[in-house]
Amino acid sequence: MLTTEKFKKMLAQGRTLTHAPVDEDALGPLKQLTGVWTNLPNLPGRGWNMIALPFIREGSSLNYRLLLNQYNEKHQFGLVDKGVPNRGVDLNEPENTDQFVATLDYDQSITQIAAMDFPESGEAGPSDLPIHHEPGLFLHMTNLTTTGFDLARLASIPHGNSVLALGKARTSKGAPTIPEESGLPVGFQKLDNPYLAPYKHFHENLFQGVFDPTVPNDLLVKANEAVTIVKTTELTFDSTIASGGISNIPFIKKQADATRMTARFWIQELAEKDSNGDPVLRLQYTQTVILKFFGIDWPHVSINTLQKVV
Repeated sequence: MLTTEKFKKMLAQGRTLTHAPVDEDALGPLKQLTGVWTNLPNLPGRGWNMIALPFIREGSSLNYRLLLNQYNEKHQFGLVDKGVPNRGVDLNEPENTDQFVATLDYDQSITQIAAMDFPESGEAGPSDLPIHHEPGLFLHMTNLTTTGFDLARLASIPHGNSVLALGKARTSKGAPTIPEESGLPVGFQKLDNPYLAPYKHFHENLFQGVFDPTVPNDLLVKANEAVTIVKTTELTFDSTIASGGISNIPFIKKQADATRMTARFWIQELAEKDSNGDPVLRLQYTQTVILKFFGIDWPHVSINTLQKVV
């Protein structure tokens, strides 16, 4: 929440739409996101993705394939829309009870640098292939939050999905605690199950020599080794909270229904300084989208470690 003084100042200014300033108090815990975050040039190839997809190949008893990608990313946070009014009333008083929202728009683009699937389909694609584009908004509800969550994320994905996830933030000293996460389909935890052959294959033959899809978050932990992190702001989002959710076009609903999204972002201030004497900023995230097909919940997990460059 904003302080009373800063909240009154925002209301006095009225609604404004500007290119994201470096330090916009109305954004609350989102304000350090403004600018551009990339893998290049300092953290190349730190993006990793795993996704199970419906697939049939002649001679195979499996009805899906597991696709893994290594990628570079550009995540740009460009405009601040401040003082967005949501109108309401309290009939018991009676009085107006308006909520005011500050939004930060973003544009995420991802290009794969390597890809492999099992069973092999011939469709993993070459390097330098664009594999994801996502425009969206991060929201900070500056007042009148009724569920204990004052953040939200709105995402639009060209496959035909739209996501609303509610969230909250917390700040702590030092490095984040990266949670362990299984990449196996929900309810399947033993790799000796023949149906999990693709997962066992990549568990025993690590993708690019480092990525194990059964424990995808491990590379985030390794990325923090030998890095001195002074302060971390953690943002968590979940599409199943309150009024959140995912909407899908009919084909996706029928074939591989995206039913839930959870994500954690860690904005990190390093002990290392930039040319201006300010802390170098890194951004890590892990995101899981549950895809439901064949009556099974399949985790689609993406992770990355990026650095702020502008």
